[in-house]
Amino acid sequence: MTGARAQGPAPAGPGPGPHAPPRRPARRTAGRRAPLPLLIPAAAGLAFLLLPLLALLVRAPWRSLPEQLTSAEVWQALRLSLVCATAATVLSLLIGVPLAWLLARTDFPGRGLVRALVTLPLVLPPVVGGVALLLAFGRNGVVGQWLDAWFGITLPFTTTGVVLAETFVAMPFLVISVEGTLRAADPRYEEAAMTLGASRFTAFRRVTLPLIAPGVAAGSVLAWARALGEFGATITFAGNFPGRTQTMPLAVYLALQNDPAAAVALSLVLLAVSIAVLAGLRDRWMTAS
Repeated sequence: MTGARAQGPAPAGPGPGPHAPPRRPARRTAGRRAPLPLLIPAAAGLAFLLLPLLALLVRAPWRSLPEQLTSAEVWQALRLSLVCATAATVLSLLIGVPLAWLLARTDFPGRGLVRALVTLPLVLPPVVGGVALLLAFGRNGVVGQWLDAWFGITLPFTTTGVVLAETFVAMPFLVISVEGTLRAADPRYEEAAMTLGASRFTAFRRVTLPLIAPGVAAGSVLAWARALGEFGATITFAGNFPGRTQTMPLAVYLALQNDPAAAVALSLVLLAVSIAVLAGLRDRWMTAS
């Protein structure tokens, strides 16, 4: 055919050459400036949360702080708090990780109810939790009377009672974290291990645990921090005996009446621990702006 020319492929879009149109900047979130009716209460809320913490830092006895933190009473409460919080975290790991696996990997009647009961200590007043522990594990409790009669074991007003009270309020944080990690993990790795001859427990130990290790670590830190700051259930179930059940929050409460400087020093320690926990978990629980 005369005048016909072979057509090549369609021309490509403008490349990165000098004549290419400039790229449009990425769209930012709508509204760069907050409206005044929202900005004022938001600023008031931020000030309300930060002002007590700033007051704690301003009124802290910085010059005598080393002396306060090295006194026998404060060090005793610090050591007991660290030991009990660590023991409560270990106990939470031993019974909380299997519980989280049961909620995430199995289907049984009443699973929703069990999950609600597991998370109940998160919203239950700690003092109520302490009363419930007394009714369960006290000398006349549902279980405690048999522990006392058969084995001579008394849990209330002991260091073991502190560990149990802290475990009761801290373990739900671990269970929620581990269950969420298990639901996000791919179960096909476990199924592949079982098809190769591994038992269900071996697959859990050799495959599942390494997969959910970050979630277990995050939940452990949250549980440890919650146990370290527990007050209501501890004082109700274990009492406030120096060297035996007096943890840091209880020492702060007692020192506030007799030695306010020591109360501020202990409060600063708890504040530093809370900040360290938030800094360690910011990549997992917070999103960058």
